[in-house]
Amino acid sequence: MKMRTISTLTGCVKQLMSQTPRVCASQTPRVPPILTPSATRAPPCLVPHRCYSDRAKAYHERPYIPRRTLMYVPGHDVKKLRKVPNLGVDCAVLECEDGVALNKKAEARENIRQMLDEVDFSGVDCALRVNSVSSGLVEQDLKVIFKADRLPQTILLPKVDTVEDLTQFTDLLRAVTADRKGYCPYLLTYVESAQGVLNMQDVLQKARQYSTQGVFHMDGVVFGSDDFCADIGAVRTTDARELTYARQKVVMVAKAFRLQAIDLVFIDIKDTESLRHQSLEGARLGYTGKQVVHPGQVSTVRDAFTPSGERVQWAMELVAAFEQHQDSGKGAFTFHGNMIDMPLLLQAKNTLKIVKNIESSDS
Repeated sequence: MKMRTISTLTGCVKQLMSQTPRVCASQTPRVPPILTPSATRAPPCLVPHRCYSDRAKAYHERPYIPRRTLMYVPGHDVKKLRKVPNLGVDCAVLECEDGVALNKKAEARENIRQMLDEVDFSGVDCALRVNSVSSGLVEQDLKVIFKADRLPQTILLPKVDTVEDLTQFTDLLRAVTADRKGYCPYLLTYVESAQGVLNMQDVLQKARQYSTQGVFHMDGVVFGSDDFCADIGAVRTTDARELTYARQKVVMVAKAFRLQAIDLVFIDIKDTESLRHQSLEGARLGYTGKQVVHPGQVSTVRDAFTPSGERVQWAMELVAAFEQHQDSGKGAFTFHGNMIDMPLLLQAKNTLKIVKNIESSDS
């Protein structure tokens, strides 16, 4: 029988998921990224002093934002910034950090401030990557860029090695947004050093505390593999074997806090097959998305982090079979030749949850 596509399976997925518990408390249907005071959509250019984030919801009610593809767009290049709505990415990162030379930082800040007000980013997670706290540049990033009428929905904070890094950033964010009532961005932090890996749990515990205070909504962790390799003296290889421990540790701790985990960047933009292999591997490890540095990588990465039609069909059938056996009072059962236990059932439910989140964000 010909396999149905994901879009045609959505109705069945929603029906099944309504009978099953949520996998992650933060995964609720997405709302429009730009809101008027009455919480209705309006043309972005007509919404003054608003932002690409919604603070009206309580911390645990924030909508789930898929970030299968997280692409960096250098802030000093206006031409590339204007192309963001047509890139087909889940998350477009307006870049002030590593992708911008030191003598271009000021230009990047001004460009991003201008583009936030001029470009319609609807349908894209409009994100800003500021410079790290240790660079001494982040305060200026925030002061200049946050003069815009509309602010980024998500902020990415690089090189968070210690709790103190997060605390200093939070203090700066509070000061800069003191008069921007209702602004509470999603926050993604980076793990880019051995110290960052060791301190990750403490950092995320502190981030959870700030989230409950409404400063930001902690939503994910990004693994900065290149800086990590440099920090520990490792040599990068195509199969990333030298990163095995850190890569698994990052996703494990992130998921313990029910956060998204964004996998390492693949820098060879011509090697599509290796990119596909690494992307699928990351998805199998539990990562929810991957960093992208070139438009040519987007479709490969997006496909890897989107369950295939076959996988969705398997999950739907397994959950339906489980419900049937539960109703009949039977215990363990076989499905496609395999004994079914609770972990396998949860895998199936996770697959359906991913599809539901993607479909909700696209609607």
